[in-house]
Amino acid sequence: ELGDALFSIVNLARFLNIDPEASLRQTIRKFETRFKKVEKSFDNNDDMRKASLNQMDKIWNKAKEEE
Repeated sequence: ELGDALFSIVNLARFLNIDPEASLRQTIRKFETRFKKVEKSFDNNDDMRKASLNQMDKIWNKAKEEE
């Protein structure tokens, strides 16, 4: 069923004249940029592993606002 949903989304993108692959690549770049900002906000990996989801969400949202 998930494959059917993905197939439908690709067809919708084509109907809207959106290149689905380019759109996905752009989204991945945005995610990587934001995630790198989250990583940089911690002193080391142990701090990041110990962080709560709430803490990480706050940092993620701040990175998102900075775009």
